[in-house]
Amino acid sequence: MNRREILRRTAAAGLLATPAAGLLAGCATSGGDDKKDAGYKGAKSEQNPLGVKEDAPLEVVIFNGGFGEEYAKAHEAMYKEKYPKAEIKHAATQEINKTLQPRFVDGNPPDVVNNSGAGQIDFNGLVSQNAIADLGELLDAPSLDIPGKKVRDTLLPGTVEVGSYDGKFLVLNYTYTAYGIWYSTKLFTERGWQYGKTWDDHIALCKQIKAAGIAPWTYAGKHPRYMSWPLIATAIKFGGPSVAMAIDNLEPNAWKSDAMKAAADAWHQIVKDKYILDGSPGLDHIQSQTAWCQGKAAFISCGSWLENEQAKVTPAGFNMSIAPTPSLGSGDKLPFEAIRGTAGEPFMVPAKAKNVAGGLEYLRVMLSKKGSQDFTKKVSSLPVVAGATEGVELPFGLDTVSKALDASGSNGFNWVYNNYYRKLERELVDAACGEFFSGRIGPDEFLDQCQKGADSIAQDSSIKKYKRAA
Repeated sequence: MNRREILRRTAAAGLLATPAAGLLAGCATSGGDDKKDAGYKGAKSEQNPLGVKEDAPLEVVIFNGGFGEEYAKAHEAMYKEKYPKAEIKHAATQEINKTLQPRFVDGNPPDVVNNSGAGQIDFNGLVSQNAIADLGELLDAPSLDIPGKKVRDTLLPGTVEVGSYDGKFLVLNYTYTAYGIWYSTKLFTERGWQYGKTWDDHIALCKQIKAAGIAPWTYAGKHPRYMSWPLIATAIKFGGPSVAMAIDNLEPNAWKSDAMKAAADAWHQIVKDKYILDGSPGLDHIQSQTAWCQGKAAFISCGSWLENEQAKVTPAGFNMSIAPTPSLGSGDKLPFEAIRGTAGEPFMVPAKAKNVAGGLEYLRVMLSKKGSQDFTKKVSSLPVVAGATEGVELPFGLDTVSKALDASGSNGFNWVYNNYYRKLERELVDAACGEFFSGRIGPDEFLDQCQKGADSIAQDSSIKKYKRAA
């Protein structure tokens, strides 16, 4: 085998997935615009602001997860309608890293990649190796079908910020996701239960639910980081947005702040009092969500993709609703209505794609009013385009998401450490959550493990660091 083949096979085995190993392995490929300059180019004009070559082929790879792939096929058809001479190659996979890592190493990545799911390629490595094209040109291009507006003017707040690294907009997070606690409105109505707005009320309700023979909680035991979301949200509402800033910026003892201690102590109560469905530590996300849909548990932590992901098994009239995490008390710095909302589901155009201009244009199609409304109709999720839900009848769960985000307003919050340092959430915090919510460790040890994980990232010189300013 020659050196390129050795590198390719090593990457396929996942050994080049960490920044320490060098995601794109030195000479195997180089970041920057050399490939872009050698790729397909068309003449820029008012009708073609991104300079798309009308007959250049376009390759799109989609993560085949909760949203499926049909929405992408519809976007591809819209692209084809505008560029009928372009041949479009579509692929969908649940293993983005395994499927595409060798192609990044070889220097021939697709033109558009939906880099999502548990098997995504680490963004820290991609960014540090200059492997992603700058999307700034897309932001300044006119919207495809919203007259008088640039693409950037059509996006919901925070969309550009969450996809920016060192001031460059590199990743389009296409969906606007709310994270909260979910319950069945039908179940609660039938039982006469009311969602608790304070932690004391929540625990009192858990006691009532357990007495009725139903587990108050279940969670994805094989992906226990899902439970870190409401715990961190509780801390941020108690201590304010600075709690998230400290975690994102890897500040010393950020995970051991008074707010995080108060939140961990509170959430430990559902473990101590056995308010979690037996067997939850052995369930994956689909299994735990299905048990919840079957009425075996009252609450589950998830993002707003839940309704679409569970559509096939959700009983008629279940009417799932999202709610913010309960307030710890009157001393909380954010109101009960404050909920975590953020742009998610990342798309990127590789810097070495053959058709970078076509990739940017495909994203412009996605961000059109037509493209975004079609997405909402197909997958019951909110895209990051303002007005995308106008004239669209939302399913019950998504309607509660929309109302929750409206109620949260300017009190909404988010954190981005999971974008900056994927390993910290997906491996280190995930492992600590697994120990904590299964009852093997207590709050102090849980926070200690999380802090040690953050410190290991902070001290690793091979991992590029980012500073969140706001």
